[in-house]
Amino acid sequence: MRAARIRLGMLIATVAGCIVASVTAAAANAGLGLSAAPRHGAVAAEDLPGLYGENRSYLARAADEARRMGDGDRARVLGELGSPDRDFLEVSADGDGQAVEVIGDLVHAQRIAVLVPGSDTTIDTFDHIGSRHGSVAGGSRALYAEMRAVAPETRVAVIGWYGYRAPRTKSREILTQDRAEEGGQLLRRQIHRLRGINPGASVALLCHSYGSVVCGDALRGMNPSEQSVLTGLAVFGSPGMGVDSAAELGASVPVWAGRGSRDWVSYVPHAQYRLLGERVGFGSDPVSAEFGARRLPTGDSRHGDYLRPGSLSLRSIALIALDRGPQVSRG
Repeated sequence: MRAARIRLGMLIATVAGCIVASVTAAAANAGLGLSAAPRHGAVAAEDLPGLYGENRSYLARAADEARRMGDGDRARVLGELGSPDRDFLEVSADGDGQAVEVIGDLVHAQRIAVLVPGSDTTIDTFDHIGSRHGSVAGGSRALYAEMRAVAPETRVAVIGWYGYRAPRTKSREILTQDRAEEGGQLLRRQIHRLRGINPGASVALLCHSYGSVVCGDALRGMNPSEQSVLTGLAVFGSPGMGVDSAAELGASVPVWAGRGSRDWVSYVPHAQYRLLGERVGFGSDPVSAEFGARRLPTGDSRHGDYLRPGSLSLRSIALIALDRGPQVSRG
């Protein structure tokens, strides 16, 4: 009981500190007011070349607009994202932005890995956040290369899915599930679209940090038919999944959880409370025995380097994406 009161006190103190920071962040992230991003509904395989081209054209226009507005940093980022060798299913340069990048041949892939990032992800950090392999783009490429190396006979694709409004670390949203509930709905929609593009492929959800809260919400909202496309879900560096046990996710596929020995998230209180009408915290620790997830070997990974080339964590995550669970269990 005393431990629970301590955790609640820590959460309340953190919420109070974050409220002021969130006001500042909201003002700073109001956006450039760029032209509207393309919006796509259902997509078939034959639509992809045109969709990729439309998104590249949008990025070029947005880069020009940012440059005219005097935001050279945003213009540079958008110019890099819009290079001819990059393919995006969705993209937006408004505010913190949005970017859903495809690595590999999505139409003919047998295995599709969807990488869901955590807090502080924006279109500006999509390529670079701390280190290249810690970013969505860098991590996606490292994962794709590892999957190809492990299973060269298997056709694979990786999607770097920054398709939701990720919270900032210094904001009140980082302690609630509001952004995760919104993101979970969008992630379910993305998986449905993948079935329309490539109905024969299997999908693995790979979720980092706050992204694991998003994935937890997405999974809980899926019926058995929607889950049938999934082969597994792995969370790493997770603060929790919004539940107290893996069983509460209602998953019909294996759920894996890992945390590196040098990851600061181990110090985050694992609890969930109702506070001022909101759910604060994300439930039990996914790597605890009580949670009931399978152990994902992650070695000495730090919070931002689970997808570092050559690491145990990257190999483990790649094996999950390839639906090779027995090999993961042998470490």
